[in-house]
Amino acid sequence: MAKDTPVTLAAITGAHGVMGEVRLKLFGEGIASIKAHTSFNGGALTLKSVRDDGKGGAIARFAECADRTAAEKLRGTALTVARKDLPPLAEGEYYHVDLIGLAAVSDAGEPLGTVIAIDNYGAGDVIEIERPAVEGQRPKRFMVPMRVEAVPHWDDARLVVSADFVED
Repeated sequence: MAKDTPVTLAAITGAHGVMGEVRLKLFGEGIASIKAHTSFNGGALTLKSVRDDGKGGAIARFAECADRTAAEKLRGTALTVARKDLPPLAEGEYYHVDLIGLAAVSDAGEPLGTVIAIDNYGAGDVIEIERPAVEGQRPKRFMVPMRVEAVPHWDDARLVVSADFVED
C-alpha cells in the first residue's frame, strides 16, 4: 500500500436521533481510534463529539451535520485519515490496509495468490487469500490465522504462509 493512501477508521451506518448524530461501525481498536482525530476525509468532516454505543460501535456528531436529514445523507461514508496521522507500529503490529493486496507465498516460495480480506471473529485476525483463477472456474479462497506459526513473516511486498496452513 502506498504510504500516502488514506486509512479508513470507521464507516457511518446511519442517523441516530434527530439532532444530526450518526452511528459508526468501527474498524480500529475501539472508540479511542476515532477520538484520536478531529478531522476526517481530508478536512470534510470535523468531529465534535463521539461516545461508545455499548454495542461495539459509536455515536458521533460532526460540525457539518446539523440534523437528521444531513446525517442520513452521510450513510455509507467511510471516515478516513492520512496515514501519517496514525500512531507508529510496534514490532509485529500491522494495519489491515497494509496487508490487503499483498502477494501470498508459501514458506517454500510457491506463489499462493493475493490477500483479499482480513476478518476477526473474536479469536484474532484471519487472513483470506484468493488463488489465481483457473480457466473456466472461479478463483478459490482459503483462510489462514494471523499467528506466527501460520504467517512467519510479512513485509511491504509479500506475506509468507507456512506450508502446514496452505489449502489447495
